[in-house]
Amino acid sequence: MTDETERERLGELAWRVTRCSATEPPFTGRYWNHHEDGVYHCICCGAPLFDSQDKFDSGTGWPSYLRPASPAALRETVDTSHGMVRTEVRCAACDAHLGHVFPDGPPPTGLRYCINSAALDFRPRGREGT
Repeated sequence: MTDETERERLGELAWRVTRCSATEPPFTGRYWNHHEDGVYHCICCGAPLFDSQDKFDSGTGWPSYLRPASPAALRETVDTSHGMVRTEVRCAACDAHLGHVFPDGPPPTGLRYCINSAALDFRPRGREGT
C-alpha cells in the first residue's frame, strides 16, 4: 500500500499519529472514556494490542492500560523528542506509533500505557478477529 493510499484509508489524524508520531489532544479521542468489553487493535494492521480488562482511568485524557494484550504485541523505543526522555510504544507487527509507557500506573504492573485513540480500533469481545 502506498503512503497516500494508507493516509486515505486511515484518515488524517490516525495517519499523523501512527506514521508521524503525533499526539491527539487529551480528552478528544473516541476511546479515552470508552468502557465496552473487548480488545483494542492496531488501526493500521489489525493486530491485537490491549484488552479492555486492563484499561483504567488515568485522568490524563488518553486511554491507559496496565499491560499489552501479549508480551509480543508491542515494541518499545527511547523517545528523546520535546526535551524529554520517554519510552515510546509501537505496534510490533507494523511499527505504528501508539503512544508511550510510563512507570506511574497502578498495581499490579505499576505501568501506564498511554495510547492515542486514533491508533486504535476497538472490537467487542467475541468479535476480536473480525
